[in-house]
Amino acid sequence: MPLRSRLLLCLTLGASLLRAAVPDPRHLSNGHLIPSEGYADQPYIVRTDDGAWLCVMTTGSGAEGAKGQHVVSRRSLDRGKTWENAVDLEPADGPEASYAVLLKVPGGRIYAFYNHNTDRVPEVKREDGGVYKRVDSLGHYVFKYSDDHGRSWSAQRHEIPVREFDIDRANLYGGKLRFFWNVGRPLVLGDAVLCVLHKVGAMGPGFFAQSEGAFLRSSNILTERDPTRLVWETLPAGTVGLRTPAGGGRVAEEQSIVALSDGSLFCIYRTVDGWPAQAYSRDGGRTWSAPAWATYAPGGPRIKHPRAANFVWRCANGRYLYWFHNHGGPAIARKAADLTGRSGSPYDDRNPAWLAAGVERDGPDGKVIHWSQPEIVLYEDDRFVRLSYPDLIEEDGKFYLTETQKNLGRVHEVPADLVAGLFAQFENRRVAAANLALDLRAPALPPEAKLPRLPAFLARDPARPDHGTKDLRTGFSLDFWLSADAVPAGTVLLDNRNAAGEGFAVVATAAGTLRLTLHDGREESAWECDRGLLPAGRPHHVVVTVDGGPKIITFVIDGVLADGGDERQFGWGRFSPALRSVQGADTLKIAPAVRRLRVYTRALRTSEAVGNHRADAENPPR
Repeated sequence: MPLRSRLLLCLTLGASLLRAAVPDPRHLSNGHLIPSEGYADQPYIVRTDDGAWLCVMTTGSGAEGAKGQHVVSRRSLDRGKTWENAVDLEPADGPEASYAVLLKVPGGRIYAFYNHNTDRVPEVKREDGGVYKRVDSLGHYVFKYSDDHGRSWSAQRHEIPVREFDIDRANLYGGKLRFFWNVGRPLVLGDAVLCVLHKVGAMGPGFFAQSEGAFLRSSNILTERDPTRLVWETLPAGTVGLRTPAGGGRVAEEQSIVALSDGSLFCIYRTVDGWPAQAYSRDGGRTWSAPAWATYAPGGPRIKHPRAANFVWRCANGRYLYWFHNHGGPAIARKAADLTGRSGSPYDDRNPAWLAAGVERDGPDGKVIHWSQPEIVLYEDDRFVRLSYPDLIEEDGKFYLTETQKNLGRVHEVPADLVAGLFAQFENRRVAAANLALDLRAPALPPEAKLPRLPAFLARDPARPDHGTKDLRTGFSLDFWLSADAVPAGTVLLDNRNAAGEGFAVVATAAGTLRLTLHDGREESAWECDRGLLPAGRPHHVVVTVDGGPKIITFVIDGVLADGGDERQFGWGRFSPALRSVQGADTLKIAPAVRRLRVYTRALRTSEAVGNHRADAENPPR
């Protein structure tokens, strides 16, 4: 057996062993591996007419952008659990071929669109005077096709003509050499297809120093069998693509598009400003609304996201799912008056991944999308591991995600209750009942109550030879209402700490926030909610969740998940993976400002916290 095959087998077996040891379906190791040659990027899938899943991937034996990078496909007949041998769309010893996306048309033909360094350009100039040897995002945009469900591909590749924009003409080569790539899924829109293209105007710090979005429309690809007769049009009209909103940076890339029920298009894309940008088209992509920072609802809070893929998919029920990372990257940290003095790569912190659900509502010019509060959908214990470039597959009522860490691609079945909760979040007005261990209501709220036993986070594992750590992936949630009166700084709202300091406490701070402290007698972890969320004069509903899967603390206040706002990069915080328990005393002390209290011996999902808020919001305890 070749060395590479042996390594893949070892990785597969290792992942299978790890799957059995991690009792959380959101953990990356619970996914099924998609084999690669070492580098693994953009594992995108279409369902073929013979029932298989066909995955296309950019791979190679080196790192991202290394010589030998090329595009392969694989088929799976068991929803990604196992895969047939790879089929090269382009050989490893040919020009660099990268970043393929798939389109299946009526009749079963499957197209793969990708970058191809046809001219074998060896290096590219940087705008700062240097050069990059990486040449995987330039050249020609091409396609091949398969008429046998991905078992083989056309021998000839065909080039798509791309109209020149200002960003091309102004590059260091005067447009004679084009820079671009694509991660966005092609979209069938009536009798036409839109492919996405991310044009690059300059290479420099961060690799792509300037970018914008364009679209390639074919009016006959759904029916024309002769690839030489396909008609292509570059959109939008004019010579400028989708850029950042006014005042934004030069990076506007990785556009993701969906069609709404009225035929409108919605596009969302990454920037380096701390928020993704969005735009709507009401004429098939020829013109677009002025780019704006993406918001949860028109006029509402901005969505936060770093320089990473953020994709939207339309689901069979007419609603939407949106993948993003729910923080603002180092750009937000720098905007917040340099409070931390910290810098970092805008590509970092792609772990965990979050999902939000979207519903259509009427806007002044057509349908618009309103987004739910998000849930953690996937995570990895190693916080430096990055997961990105997902694809969504919906089959028989189940949802699957692919993702990549750049060296491992995987398929994950998304927990059904997580997706159902997101879709139902807009209407949910029910109190979560599972693992509700304590439920106290004013005016009979006592100053002390017997605290149910909280689950331990870690235990000794007798099944291990060394009797080491067993991560139980447990958690708990505190759900309470605060009175309308101002809470003085230093007020201890909830406290089960014993004489040794073991336990937890929720304390009001001088900054007007709430601070959760967790202590197991060996170490302490803490996190505060965002500022400005608890103004006096009205009661407030707070759900603090300690999620022992990804080791994350969240605050959902008045039905909204705290995300850090403009003041800090993160609204959710990490706690120590070595924290064992916060059981503390058997008695929980409760301040008079707490007007209702629920304690859950599990981590509530965001959707459940929102439902709990709505259940009480019309008649909040005072």
